[in-house]
Amino acid sequence: MKKILFASSETHPLIKTGGLADVAGSLPIALAELGQDIRIIMPNYQAIKNCEAGHYLCTVRVNNCDVHLLETRLPNSDVIVWLVDYPPFFNFPGNPYHDESGTPWANIGDRFALFCRIVVEVAMDRGYLNWKPDVVHCNDWQTGLIPALLSLEDNKPATIFTIHNMAYQGLFPSNTYTLLNLPGKLWQQDGLEYHGMLSFIKGGLSFADRITTVSPTYAQEIQKPEFGYGLEGLLAYRQDDLSGIINGIDTSIWNPATDSYISKTYSVKTLKHKQENKLALQSSQGLPVDADIPIFGLIGRLVEQKGIDLVLSCLTEMVSMPIQFVLLGSGDKSIELKLYDFARLYPEKIAINIGYNEPLAHQIEAGADIFLMPSRFEPCGLNQMYSQRYGTLPIVRKTGGLADTVVDALPESMRDSTACGFVFNDPVPSALIETIKRSLILYADKSAWQKIQRNAMLKDFSWQNSANQYLALYNEI
Repeated sequence: MKKILFASSETHPLIKTGGLADVAGSLPIALAELGQDIRIIMPNYQAIKNCEAGHYLCTVRVNNCDVHLLETRLPNSDVIVWLVDYPPFFNFPGNPYHDESGTPWANIGDRFALFCRIVVEVAMDRGYLNWKPDVVHCNDWQTGLIPALLSLEDNKPATIFTIHNMAYQGLFPSNTYTLLNLPGKLWQQDGLEYHGMLSFIKGGLSFADRITTVSPTYAQEIQKPEFGYGLEGLLAYRQDDLSGIINGIDTSIWNPATDSYISKTYSVKTLKHKQENKLALQSSQGLPVDADIPIFGLIGRLVEQKGIDLVLSCLTEMVSMPIQFVLLGSGDKSIELKLYDFARLYPEKIAINIGYNEPLAHQIEAGADIFLMPSRFEPCGLNQMYSQRYGTLPIVRKTGGLADTVVDALPESMRDSTACGFVFNDPVPSALIETIKRSLILYADKSAWQKIQRNAMLKDFSWQNSANQYLALYNEI
C-alpha cells in the first residue's frame, strides 16, 4: 500500500472551474478503492461547498505565516481532504483564480506559493500528523513549486507532476521571486527561471521524478512548439520521464442506464429507447419532432481552442442538409451572438442554449445522434467519452485525447468492431464538413450505425483503468 499526497488547486464537488477538479475528485477515490492510503490537499477557499466543515488538525508556520490545516472528507467516500486554511489569502468570495467580478487575484502568486510550502511541510511530516507520503502527486502550475522545494530536502518522498493543460504556466515577473522569499539556489535556468521570469510550472517539469499528462498523444504534442508553449525543449529533454494516461470519467454519473436527468434510460441491450430521448430533446428545444432527422449536439466552451469557429463556418452549409443542431455552452461573446443569429434565421434547425445546465448536458448526450468536438487541441477531453457511453457518435479532430479515445469509422475498423466515431485531421472547415457528410451517409445505414453505437457503448472509460496505470507509476518510483 502506498501513502499518496494528492495536491490540487480544485476538487469536484468542493469547488470546480475545469477538468482538473474532475480528476482530483475521481482519481483519489479510484486509488482508495485499489487499497491505497491517499489524502487530497487543497486551499480552504470561502466558496467550498458540498462537504462537512473541516475540523482543526494543526498549525504550521511558514514564511512568517501561521497556517491552519483542517480535515474533512470527499462526499460519499472515505477519502480524507486536508484544507490549507489561511484567511488573509483564501477567505474571499470568488473561485481559485478570479474574484467575483472575474478579475484574476492580484496575489495569486503569493497564494499558491504559500500552498506549495505547506504541502512540502506536510510531505516531510513537519505538520505533526505522523503521516509521511511515499509519493506527492502534483497537478498543474499551482503546485509546481512543490517538486522544486522538495528537491532541497533529504529523505524526501517521490514526486509526480501532472500537466492538465500546458497553456497555463504560472508566469510572474522576476521580482516576484524575491517577494516570495524563495530559495536562491532554485533561481537558475535549470530551475524556476524562464526568460527572466518566475515559472511555477517549470518547478514541476524540472524537478518532479515523473511527469504525466492526460493522454498519450498530448504527451507527444507538448514536445513540439505548437503545444509546448516555449517549454517543448525541456519536455523533449525529459521525454523518458514523461507519459500520458487518459483521464477516466465518472461512470456512475454518466450512465444512460441509470441517468435520472434523461427521459428514458437505456443500455447497449435496449438501444431502441435512446429514440425517446431524441424526441424529448426535439420537443424541449422547440425543434420539429422527427425521429428520422439526425441531431448534432455540441456542449463546451465557445472559444477558438474548441474549434467553434470551424462549426460556425460550416453552419451555412449544414442548414441546407436534413439535420438539426443543439448547442449548450458559453464563452466568446461575439461567437454567442453569431450563434443566436443562426438560431433566429433557422428556428426549425438550430437551438442555442448559452450558459451551463447540467440536466440539459445529459439530455443532449442522450438525445443527439452525433456529437461535434472539433477541437484545435484537447489534452484529454471528456465529452467524447460521455458521448460514446450514450451511443452518440463523436466527430473529433485528431489531436490529444480525442485521437486516443475515438477510432474513425473506416472499412477496416468497422470490420474489426473498433469503429466508434469520426475523425478528421486538419483544423479547417472543409475537413469538418466532409466528415459531417460522411457521418450522414453512415447514419442512413441503420444496421451499420447501430453496430458502431454498440462498439462505442461497450468501451471502458472508467477511472479504475486510469488508477491502475497511475499505481503502476507510483510503484515504479
